Amino acid sequence: MMHQKCRFCGTALKHSFCDLGSAPLSNAYLSEKQLDEPETSYPLHPKVCESCFLVQLPEYQSPAKIFHEYAYFSSYSSTWVEHVKQYTDEVIKRFRLNATSQVIEIASNDGYLLEHFKTQGIPILGVEPAANVASFAIEKGVPTRVAFLGVETAKKMLEEGISADLLIGNNVLAHVPDLHDFVAGLKLLLKPGGRITLEFPHLLSLIEHNQFDTIYHEHFSYLSFLTARQIFSKHNLKVFDVDLLETHGGSLRIYLCHEADQSEQETEAVRQLSAKEMDAGLTRIETYAEFSEKVQEARLGFLTYLISLRYDEKKVAAYGAPAKGNTLLNYCGIRPDLLPYTVDMNPNKQGRFLPGSRIPVYSPEKIKETRPDYLVILPWNIKEEVMQQMSFIREWHGRFVVPIPRIHVFT
Repeated sequence: MMHQKCRFCGTALKHSFCDLGSAPLSNAYLSEKQLDEPETSYPLHPKVCESCFLVQLPEYQSPAKIFHEYAYFSSYSSTWVEHVKQYTDEVIKRFRLNATSQVIEIASNDGYLLEHFKTQGIPILGVEPAANVASFAIEKGVPTRVAFLGVETAKKMLEEGISADLLIGNNVLAHVPDLHDFVAGLKLLLKPGGRITLEFPHLLSLIEHNQFDTIYHEHFSYLSFLTARQIFSKHNLKVFDVDLLETHGGSLRIYLCHEADQSEQETEAVRQLSAKEMDAGLTRIETYAEFSEKVQEARLGFLTYLISLRYDEKKVAAYGAPAKGNTLLNYCGIRPDLLPYTVDMNPNKQGRFLPGSRIPVYSPEKIKETRPDYLVILPWNIKEEVMQQMSFIREWHGRFVVPIPRIHVFT
């Protein structure tokens, strides 16, 4: 039995957040040949620290293995691309970035964000651990270094004269098993008057909207605003502002600077969100213990619904092959008998099979061929984009099913 300690403060972890059974890595998509081979599954049982209230999973697999060949490419979501374009325009204006500024993005993926700075003549550099994804960025002219950010990488970059006026990290904080090394690396790379923006899913949204499917092994940590502030304060970085975002079902964008930098003062948004989380009980262990019951109810509801469709001889398919969908399908025990296939825009996922459930992934054209009565949207965070893209299913009276936070059917 693994005796876990909090990755931030070292307190022994005694309190369960929810137990989702066992599952393979959510981005470990299978080839047809691998269907005849065994899969390795790991416990998917996050716990919460009673001292700092960080919700976390153990590091069963190293980031080096997880990101050796990564299947997620940000550019395939038009919703996400539009989100970062708006962010780019806002942040250039707010921090007066220009041709003399250096923008560095951590976990820069396929260059989907940095290219917007490039078009405005601002120097850019990506740091991306997945070589296969980084190559796409490099091909489209986004300079990218293949590496994990930590103290060692930051020191090498500093030796080369590289440091940041703006450091960006979108949806990377949760993927970091060694929080201290990562945050220390950020601090080293940041110029004295520089700024950091980080986006990550908001733990309060996860709890309030029952988003348990966003829990998977590639996400080591699940962060409240209060806990995030503790982590950065430990490394003398000041959170001076925060935005509440709709992305990923509810995310935060936090703004940071060096603690010694007095040019930025804490905003009212920081005080309001801190108070909101306190009122919501995020500093009481009982709040976390209550979450598990909601998760079990969602599992029974989704499974019962798919079984009822099977008995009614309705044709069902799914849209998307996101990591969150794999958590949902594996926790609920969904297999091809209840969900014969899914489709995805990403050609790197087409022709492969979902880990655990082994549901095949096709291109979206498959929907028109089979004309399902119900289409389950696994990436529920972009359901409007999906329903618009797949609106043609209404020609045969097809319906959309969104499983989180509970079953919702759209005609």
